[in-house]
Amino acid sequence: MSSNDQGPSTRLIHSAVADPDVHPLVTPIYETTTFVFESAAAVQAYNEGRSSQYLYSRYGNPTVVAVEQTLAALDHAEAALVFGSGMAATASTLMGLTSAGDEVICGSAIYGGTLHLLQDLLTRFGVTVRFVSVDELHRLDAAIGRRTRLVWFESPINPTLQCVDIRAVASACRAHGVLSVMDNTFASPINQQPLALGVDLVMQSATKYLNGHSDVTAGCVTGPRALVDQLVPSRRLLGTILDPRPASALGRGLKTLAVRVARHNATARAVAEFLAADRRVTRVYYPGLPGDPDHRLAAGQMTGFGGMVCFDLGGSFERAAACFDRLTLVTRAASLGGVESIVSLPVLTSQWGHSDAQLAAAGITRGMLRLSVGLEDPQDLIADLDQALG
Repeated sequence: MSSNDQGPSTRLIHSAVADPDVHPLVTPIYETTTFVFESAAAVQAYNEGRSSQYLYSRYGNPTVVAVEQTLAALDHAEAALVFGSGMAATASTLMGLTSAGDEVICGSAIYGGTLHLLQDLLTRFGVTVRFVSVDELHRLDAAIGRRTRLVWFESPINPTLQCVDIRAVASACRAHGVLSVMDNTFASPINQQPLALGVDLVMQSATKYLNGHSDVTAGCVTGPRALVDQLVPSRRLLGTILDPRPASALGRGLKTLAVRVARHNATARAVAEFLAADRRVTRVYYPGLPGDPDHRLAAGQMTGFGGMVCFDLGGSFERAAACFDRLTLVTRAASLGGVESIVSLPVLTSQWGHSDAQLAAAGITRGMLRLSVGLEDPQDLIADLDQALG
C-alpha cells in the first residue's frame, strides 16, 4: 500500500523519516523509548551481542552512551555508566557487586544517603555492613575480613573535607582481592583522578560539579570495562538509567567543567582564607589551606582543592542557624556544585537522622555550615559571609 492510499492517522504516525546525511555538531536527544528492527534475525543478533543496535532506552540510548563516552574519557576509564541520580548509581553498584553473605566496609565519615542505604536497606538482603573510621581505613589490612567483598569510601569527605589516603586504601584492597569503590563527587575528575591512584571504580553524583547548573539529577560510575559491565544487569533490572533529555543537559554541562572548576577552586580558596582569619569562626575545613591537617595528603593526590568549604561556629547550632538565616547572596539549599553559591546545615540535610554517635564518628558538630562556593565574584561572597557572621 502506497502512502497515498493510507488514512490520515497512519500517515501522521509513519511518514517522518530522518535524513541520514545530516551530521549535527551536538549529539541529538534520542527521546524514544524503543528502537526499530528490520527483521527477527536483527533482533536475535542484538540479543546474542552481535549487533550495535539499540533495543530499548532502559537498556541503552545513543544520547546516554555519548555522555558515558565523555565521562569515561574524563576519568581515563575504559567504560562508564550513567544513572538517574548519585544514589541510583550507588544502589546499582552495590547490588551489582554484592550478594547475601558478603561484607561491605564503609568509612563512617560518609554521605548520609550512602550510610542509610547501606545500614537500613542493603542489610535487609543479607549483606553485612561495617563502618570504620578514617584511621581504620588507613589500616585496612587489619579491618578486611574473609567475607569482605567491597570497600566504599569518599575523599574529600562530605561535609568535613577530611581526606583519605586513596593510594593506601586501593593498595590494601588489591592485596586482599577486595574491590575498592570511591565517591569522587566533592573533588570532580578535574581535581582528582582516583582510578590513576589504584581505585577499582569511581562513583560521582553528576548532579553536582559534572552538570554544574543545578538542573539535572544524575549519577555515574567509571572504571575498567570488566567491572563496569557487571553493573549493567542491575541498572537494567532496577531501571536506574538516566533519561536522554537530562543526559543531553549533562553532556552540555561537561563541556565547561574544566573552566568552572578552576573558578570554583580559586574562589573557594579566597573564601576559606577569609573565614580562617575571622575570630568569629572556630574552625575552617578546607584542604587547600596550608594549615589544614590534611593539606599535605590532599596536595599529593589532588591538583586542585575544590569549591567546598566547611566552617564551625563553636559547635553551636543556634549560632550556625543564625548565620545561615542572615545570608542574603548565598542561597540556602541542600545541593552543591552549581554556578550559584549554596549553604546548608549538615545536621539538617546530608547528615539528618544521624545519631550523636554517628555524628561524632564522622567528625560533625551541630555548629557546622557547609558552603558550596559558586562562580560569583569573591568579594561579594565574602561581604555576605561577613555580615551574616554578625
